[in-house]
Amino acid sequence: MKGRGRQLVLELPHRQALGRDDFLVAGSNAAAVALIDHWPDWPAHAAMIIGPPGSGKSHLVEVWRQRSKAARVQAADVKVETAPEILASGASAIEDVVPPLDERGLFHLLNLARQQGSSILLTAQTRPEHWKIILPDLLSRLKAIPLLEILPPDDALLRGVLVKLFFDRQIAADESTISFMLARMPRSLGAARLLVAEIDRRALEERAEVTRPFVAKVMADFSAPGLFGDED
Repeated sequence: MKGRGRQLVLELPHRQALGRDDFLVAGSNAAAVALIDHWPDWPAHAAMIIGPPGSGKSHLVEVWRQRSKAARVQAADVKVETAPEILASGASAIEDVVPPLDERGLFHLLNLARQQGSSILLTAQTRPEHWKIILPDLLSRLKAIPLLEILPPDDALLRGVLVKLFFDRQIAADESTISFMLARMPRSLGAARLLVAEIDRRALEERAEVTRPFVAKVMADFSAPGLFGDED
């Protein structure tokens, strides 16, 4: 006997717009955007952007990389011996700086960048004084570079991000659906990304239209504790 089965969904990547014009600017991120826009006229050889997971740090890094031709490096790969290679292009984005880290390696990298006139953009979730750094000279150096914080998004930014996320996935969501989501979702860009991805997945799986009742059903299923936590 044949039942009414759900459609099998292939996990294919969707196109995500990452250009400067695609980044939505609001009060919560305007200072960080201005930092990117003013490169290479930075007041120092390095700068840092901090913000919670999913706040847009990686997007801004990609915008900066398109302008500066910078290398993208994970903080865990920063060592004394890798510093010259990391700065070979004249600019480097060091992402996700979290303790524990190679303090001598990062200190050497910052010094080398200053000597060579290279640019470094660091991203992290918290300020350096919370990293439990042992090397005093490194902490002093990090505190001396410009730091811009991405603040929690307001409703205007969240609304714009939801519209953009649906557009990137070629989903037509009406105003009532967006407003319904805004009133009930966590105040996080990362949560918005998770939620839209789940709506897209369920719509494909169930061959459903993305309407307000359908979104309400998905959000009810998706609101279990932990599903919106630690998103990036």
